[in-house]
Amino acid sequence: MEAALLETTVAWEQEGQTSGEVREIMGAVDETCLEQMLLVCLDLPTGSLLLAAVAEERTSPPWKALVEERLTALGAHVRSVVSDRAKALLHLAETGLECLSMPACFHVIHDLVQSSALTIGQRWRHAQQELTKAQEALARRQGRRHGEQDTAEAQALVAARQAELTRGDEAHHSYRGHVEPLSLTLHPFRLSDSTPQTAAQVESQLTATVEASEVFAPCPQLPARHDTMAKVRKQLPALAALVDFWWDGVPQDLAPCRLSPRWQQWGHECRLPRVYWATQGPRTRCRRRKATIQEALDTVCAAFAQHPITPRLAPQVLAAWQAGATDRVKAFQRASSAVEGRNGILSQLPHNQRGLPTRRAKVWTVLHNCDCRAADGTTPASRFFRQAVPDLFETVVSQVEDLPRPRQRNQIMARSS
Repeated sequence: MEAALLETTVAWEQEGQTSGEVREIMGAVDETCLEQMLLVCLDLPTGSLLLAAVAEERTSPPWKALVEERLTALGAHVRSVVSDRAKALLHLAETGLECLSMPACFHVIHDLVQSSALTIGQRWRHAQQELTKAQEALARRQGRRHGEQDTAEAQALVAARQAELTRGDEAHHSYRGHVEPLSLTLHPFRLSDSTPQTAAQVESQLTATVEASEVFAPCPQLPARHDTMAKVRKQLPALAALVDFWWDGVPQDLAPCRLSPRWQQWGHECRLPRVYWATQGPRTRCRRRKATIQEALDTVCAAFAQHPITPRLAPQVLAAWQAGATDRVKAFQRASSAVEGRNGILSQLPHNQRGLPTRRAKVWTVLHNCDCRAADGTTPASRFFRQAVPDLFETVVSQVEDLPRPRQRNQIMARSS
């Protein structure tokens, strides 16, 4: 069965390359260790797993050799790579693939909050526990006779513990208010009015956010984080560069259309932000950020409906513009969580099985690309090659010949036994 799965997908890949289209990849790279180390590369817009190969080390030469071999086979080239700041991955993107190297936004935020958030949370929990103890002590003393003085002392202690907890809540909300804009700023549009913004503007806002967080840190006697803050500030220009990189692709998408300035304005201020915020909303789990994005979406939808160009478009034309905008929006990729989450799941498998065959990693790649279906019924392979892919197991099972019938027992021998 494994051999049939691999042979089938190889044939499908060859069919998908017959169009001669050169596919652009916005990739995420990471490594995971099973029985052997796997180097993994995933195309973020389509979710297609491009590479999951065994390597003895994770330095730049093995990465470059494996990725280039795979890109040649697929007839594709990489435009950007999202990863952690490992030296081998930086060298792969900047020197080997000669593309934009983008730090994962989640890693930057994690570096920023890990020490302070833990300290704030510990102090808040400790204040909550002390308040509970003080309230229980007050309840015990209130039932005693001639315990007015003890009761007064217990009430004062409860008030002091309540004040500590209030200060902890204020510190938590204040710190969250300093850090949350880091995620809300890294978009090609301003969240306040959905107007386009540049990398310089984004970097300025990110720097201001980090500086505000750094100024806040000493207030509740938090530990100094000079090295961490320096590491975060070093990554801000690369984070902001994604915005200009994304906007550089917009004129390339619209070049065949030869649009007038008025149509370009409609696309930049109405069409693209409408599709972008509609895509970002479902991907956001935080209720506050989701509500903020929904407000921006409602505003831009109203502007889209009221624009003079929108009513002039036929439904099929509007659907084509929608599809083009969706492809452009998917090119804005700022996190490598998709590949890291999958690697985290795979890393647990060797603990549940007694050894894994060498070919099993290739089979997992096949199942991911050809059998994992999204809500619209598409698979990563169909999205990557832009064509329908048959059902994997129906295709493989149809190639399996009839299984041999079970051996029939000799009736005479059966009776004698």
